[in-house]
Amino acid sequence: MTHAVILAAGIGSRFGGQKLLALLDGKPLIAHVVAAVAHLPALVVGPPELEPYISPARYVGNIQPERGMMHSLRLAHAAIDADDALLVLLADMPWITRGIVDTVISAAGGADVCYPIRDGIGGHPVFFSPRARTKIAALPDDAPLRVLRDDPAFSLVTLPLETDEPYRDVDTQADLTITP
Repeated sequence: MTHAVILAAGIGSRFGGQKLLALLDGKPLIAHVVAAVAHLPALVVGPPELEPYISPARYVGNIQPERGMMHSLRLAHAAIDADDALLVLLADMPWITRGIVDTVISAAGGADVCYPIRDGIGGHPVFFSPRARTKIAALPDDAPLRVLRDDPAFSLVTLPLETDEPYRDVDTQADLTITP
C-alpha cells in the first residue's frame, strides 16, 4: 500500500508567516495538496494550526520545524507501517493534481524511488518503497529529501513530465498570483 505524506512544517519565513493557510482559489494551500491525495491513506506532518484544514488526512504534529525536513519525514515514517510505500509531497505545492500523484505511483512499478523530472531537475511528489524507507531513520535532520531520493543503492525511475505543477511551489505571496 502507498501512503501519501504531506510535509507541512516549514515556517514560511520568505512568505511572511504561515503560508499554508493562505488562500488560493478560495481554499487554503494545504487543502489543495490534501485534495490531490484524498483517494489514498494520507497524513500531514506540521504545526497544530493546520489540523482543522487537512481532513480526510491524519495529522502528525511537528512542534520542532527548525529541525528540518528529514525530521518531519521521520515522524511520518514512524506513523506508517514499515511495509508500506510513501509518496512524499510538499504542502507548498498546491498545483499537484491527483493525476500527477497517480502517474508517479503507477510509474514506480517495482522501483525503490520514482519522481518527475524535467530538464534534469527533479520534481514532486517522490515515491519511496519500503526498502528505501529503511534509510530514513539514519539521515540527519538537515538532510534534504534528495539525499534519500538520489541514493545510488536504490533502483530509480524518473518520469519525464513537461507540465509545471511538479516543479512549482509557493515561497512568497507573489507566487500565488503568477499564472503558469
